[in-house]
Amino acid sequence: MSDAGLRAHDLVIGYETPLTEPLNFEVGPGEILVVVGESGCGKSTLLSTLAGVTAALKGEIYSGDRCLNGVPIHKRNIGLVFQDPLLFPHLSLLDNIGYSLRASGQSRDVARARSQELLDWVGLGNIVNQKTWELSGGQAGRIALARAIAAKPAVLLLDEPYSALDSPTRMRLLADVKDLVSLEKIPTIHVTHDHGEAQLLATATLTW
Repeated sequence: MSDAGLRAHDLVIGYETPLTEPLNFEVGPGEILVVVGESGCGKSTLLSTLAGVTAALKGEIYSGDRCLNGVPIHKRNIGLVFQDPLLFPHLSLLDNIGYSLRASGQSRDVARARSQELLDWVGLGNIVNQKTWELSGGQAGRIALARAIAAKPAVLLLDEPYSALDSPTRMRLLADVKDLVSLEKIPTIHVTHDHGEAQLLATATLTW
């Protein structure tokens, strides 16, 4: 469980040209910062920078007291959920969820117990034997969320993960996100173009 927040200090994102003015924000354990803006405004670039895929042009990123500048992506302890769930078709649902735990050296039994806990929490414990290609879009989204938080990341980043789903399904999934993030006390950043999502999820908003 996360015991520290995420903080950006005078953060400037972009590639050769800055996409924003310096950004300053802090997201505490269990809080959700929703970044709202139209396509192309830099929302995904912000997540890419926080994850370590793209270098910041200026400024610092902190997870607790740890400065993440220059820290490679695999050492940042960050959970990511994209619009495409990116589930592994050759793995069971439990092993999909527990993938990060196994990759970090946890035993199969520990990984499966944690995966079953999360599978039950997202309401899919009764379909444990289904294949990934048999899942609905909403079910796949729940598995992707469970996988992202299975290893108790220091930060969770959500890049419009449910934007392709119908509105009722999307809102149910976002309610699951809000509850699970609060339960696990994970600082979370969610980017979207939808102000309704911001109203549902946000502890705080950043609008571009």
